[in-house]
Amino acid sequence: TLFRSRSAQQLARTGRRNNLPSRPELDFIALAIRGKKVGFEKVIGLIDEMVANLKQEQIDDSNKKEYCDKQFDLAEDKKKELEMSVSDSETAIEEMEGDIEKLTEEMATLTKGVKKLDKAVAEATEQRQEENAEYKELKQSDTAAKEILLFAKNRLNKFYAPKLYKPELLQESALFVQVSAHEQRGAPPPPKESFNAYTKKSKEGAGVTGMIDLLVRELDAELQESEINEKDAQTDYETLMAESSTKRADDSKSISDKTASKAAQEEALEKEQDSKAATGKELYSTEEYIHSLHGECDWLL
Repeated sequence: TLFRSRSAQQLARTGRRNNLPSRPELDFIALAIRGKKVGFEKVIGLIDEMVANLKQEQIDDSNKKEYCDKQFDLAEDKKKELEMSVSDSETAIEEMEGDIEKLTEEMATLTKGVKKLDKAVAEATEQRQEENAEYKELKQSDTAAKEILLFAKNRLNKFYAPKLYKPELLQESALFVQVSAHEQRGAPPPPKESFNAYTKKSKEGAGVTGMIDLLVRELDAELQESEINEKDAQTDYETLMAESSTKRADDSKSISDKTASKAAQEEALEKEQDSKAATGKELYSTEEYIHSLHGECDWLL
């Protein structure tokens, strides 16, 4: 009897040390045996009652173990799923941040290129205007010089080749009138007609008019060359303007498209960051739940 009492007490202490559920029935049985005042019928009744309780507890423990195993499996699966979701979100966030940075750099490059193109177009326009002004000035000066040379040649023809003289040219310009008046005031009377004098005059006139013709041809060549250069320069300028306009339109559209794409990426990034934060909270709750399961089930498992 003493051995049974001590065994019951030792079993109760072992259960408490191992953090198992307390067994007050064992204490009652130990006290009943120790006191020797209670008959064995009472003790046997207590034992039978305890055995019945143990059977029910065994059923409850089995159910509890099944519940714990299932909950651990579900919680661990959910934890893995959430961890994978967080990892995917981190990868997606990193990629979107890289895309946004790349778009920002490309937009900056395009914007810089458009500004550089605008500057080049402005400089080309200014240069074209200067070239055109120079062409007009050259054309005007060469035309005026040509007219004066032709006028001088016509006046020379009056003395050296009367048949080639054209009186109507005197009416073409006020300059011609002034030159004519000057000649009338300062010109000496014509020399006496003689064969030798005529021959000498003809040779001198031919030499001077020939020089004038040479100068006129040089002016004509210069005018023709300047006209060709002006035409080519204008054609090149118009081509440049057309190409620059097309490129600027394309670059501007590209900037607009990239701006819209960047805005969409930033919106997607914000959503992904919110999703990651929500998943992180859910993962934390799941880990807390697993921790609570350990406190609830580890003694049984």
